[in-house]
Amino acid sequence: MIACGLHGIPLDHRTMDFAVLLPPLCVVLALFTGAYDRSILLRPVVSAARGGRALLYAAATIMLVLFVIKESDEVSRIASLLWVILALAAIAAARMFLAMQVRSATRGQVERILVIEDGRPSRDIAWARHADAMHMGIVPDGDSPDMLDRIGTLVHRMDRVIVCCQPDRRTAWARVLKGFDVQAEIVDETVDRLGVIGAGRAGAHGTLIVAAHPLALYNQVLKRGFDIAFAAAALIAALPIFAVVALAIVVEDRGPVFFRQNRVGQGNRSFRMLKFRSMRLAQCDDAANRLTQRGDPRVTRVGRFIRATSIDELPQLVNVLLGQMSIVGPRPHAAMAKAGDKLYWQVDRRYWERHALKPGLTGLAQVRGHRGATDHEDHLRNRLQADLEYLNGWSIWRDLRIVAATAKVLVHPQAF
Repeated sequence: MIACGLHGIPLDHRTMDFAVLLPPLCVVLALFTGAYDRSILLRPVVSAARGGRALLYAAATIMLVLFVIKESDEVSRIASLLWVILALAAIAAARMFLAMQVRSATRGQVERILVIEDGRPSRDIAWARHADAMHMGIVPDGDSPDMLDRIGTLVHRMDRVIVCCQPDRRTAWARVLKGFDVQAEIVDETVDRLGVIGAGRAGAHGTLIVAAHPLALYNQVLKRGFDIAFAAAALIAALPIFAVVALAIVVEDRGPVFFRQNRVGQGNRSFRMLKFRSMRLAQCDDAANRLTQRGDPRVTRVGRFIRATSIDELPQLVNVLLGQMSIVGPRPHAAMAKAGDKLYWQVDRRYWERHALKPGLTGLAQVRGHRGATDHEDHLRNRLQADLEYLNGWSIWRDLRIVAATAKVLVHPQAF
């Protein structure tokens, strides 16, 4: 309002209504958009984005209502826009400052957590408050109102309660904890052993969810849309390179221009991956029983150049358009590839988890320099760690950053 006055922008009563209604409606919508979630308090940028989104929703809602009641023409659009812009700036600044202060004051722990140790210690949860059930004389007795009152007093004002007990006590604790107004959890080794990520039901049976698609439907559509747009544009731009490389391959070593090899794709399903042929026709290794080494005599002169510059990978743009690959993702491996003298999955049993997403033309492991021959087991472990990190932290912005970073590693000393 002050800004409007300084700029000489008149404020009619409908514009004043807009300005007055915007803050409370923004607060209400912020509740529904998760702007007040505890986890958001530690993330400055996300906190500012959630608050800004709530404000924009509130502004759009008010304008829609005014339009429906045919009062929108009486609202000063300049004043309303200025009000929204200033409010966005204020919300972003305040929320980012608050998040940084909370992170500093709480050392990253905003939840009040109580660990009840009933016959099993759990000192590895060092940042929580601990209570020894045996020392305090507490037992999960659902037939004792006095005992339930004592437990209720103990867990009062806690955000989470975690119970560490023997297997034969878990059922009793589960029944008792359901009566308290707090998130209650019971430590169970099965979670770590099976890699449980959630719980579900199938008819009358409870189930442990051990796997799910790493991307929500919206993100799957977003990633696929980016793949199609990028691959189509890149394929058109690369057509002259295709022609020159194809001619060079045929001139040096007559035979097919492309090399097709079975690789492990999404869901551990095999597919035929395309590359420009870089080896002599009689020495092509379809099964990848022997990985390419530096100075490998099987590689032609043209092949050595297109491998060193990563041009040999360009035909995989076709695999991307066919939906078999993605622009960014874990690189596809041959099923029988080895690290040292072990098959990849024998080095680390988590290996197959990397195939929950489509394999990519480039990936996080590649831009970190993990490429080339896998002479040692650590070569595979480093790549797998990067692949799983990408899998568990996907975002379209990360894909864009990886694509940009790939330009720096197209020519790489480990590409031979």
